[in-house]
Amino acid sequence: MIKDLPLGFGMLLAQNPQAMKKFSEMSDAQKSEVLTEIHRIKSKEEMQSFVAKLAQ
Repeated sequence: MIKDLPLGFGMLLAQNPQAMKKFSEMSDAQKSEVLTEIHRIKSKEEMQSFVAKLAQ
């Protein structure tokens, strides 16, 4: 699963420990849904917003 993470998403997770914790606690199905969603993101700002929401 970790090999499928886009680089930008992985870097933002590394900078946001709470988001990383929440992502790591997800089931494989939930992680797959997140990966599907992040592949639709088109800008750095959208990705940052997505990761910030993930941390909540």
